[in-house]
Amino acid sequence: MGADKITAKKHLGQHFLKDRNIAAAIVDALQADGCDMVIEVGPGTGVLTRFLTERDFPSLKVVEIDREAVAYLRANVPGAYEIIEGDFLALDLREMGERLAVIGNFPYNISSQLFFRILDERDRVGEVVCMVQKEVADRICSGPGSRVYGILSVLLTAWYDIEYLFTVSETVFSPPPKVKSAVIRLQRNERDRLDCDERLFVSVVKRCFNQRRKMIRNPLKMMLSADPGDMPYLTMRAEQLSVEQFAELTRWVAGNRIDAGEESASEGQNE
Repeated sequence: MGADKITAKKHLGQHFLKDRNIAAAIVDALQADGCDMVIEVGPGTGVLTRFLTERDFPSLKVVEIDREAVAYLRANVPGAYEIIEGDFLALDLREMGERLAVIGNFPYNISSQLFFRILDERDRVGEVVCMVQKEVADRICSGPGSRVYGILSVLLTAWYDIEYLFTVSETVFSPPPKVKSAVIRLQRNERDRLDCDERLFVSVVKRCFNQRRKMIRNPLKMMLSADPGDMPYLTMRAEQLSVEQFAELTRWVAGNRIDAGEESASEGQNE
């Protein structure tokens, strides 16, 4: 039974991968060293799941929100794995294990939300191998100076080593999306903490990129005292700053704020 036996649902961002060679390459890219559990997000028709069950993982769970896909998996994809019917974004990962690896063909419409969820659990999620829209992959893998460098670029780079693995044609999906996809790998780096207030760091990064075409002094001016003094980064744009420079900027902002109260770390989750 093929992918055409399950109706792809637009509101779930479903595009079912049908190329087994690409599926095998995605699964092969997952190292999962020292992990307690592998979690597949959105298995759909189980094209990745079939290859994952051939690997010797301590535990394998797949998280699928689509009831039709869950029924298909139970009927057609045998193997030693557990199906969790529900939303990965609502899953309590603390119950899954201390060291997790995440893999999946991420639904296009929630890929950014998935990455922010992974960031929330960065000390638990040691590795991620995923397929996303190519433009999202390009953004995440970009560095300072790139026109596509953005919020996710900074936040993910702060905590993960990121690799762009390969590009995937739109023709290998059912139904085919209108854009190309790409597979990337994130592996937790050795950074235990940032040398700054981490909540404020997230707030500063988001504020700066939400007005990315303006000099940094503009998005930060509502946070700062009337005469904050000299700070060379204020005349730069967000896309020019590295993780370390954003951390330095955050320390400076912490000492020059109008109000030293808590800054919200959830001022939109733009990319």
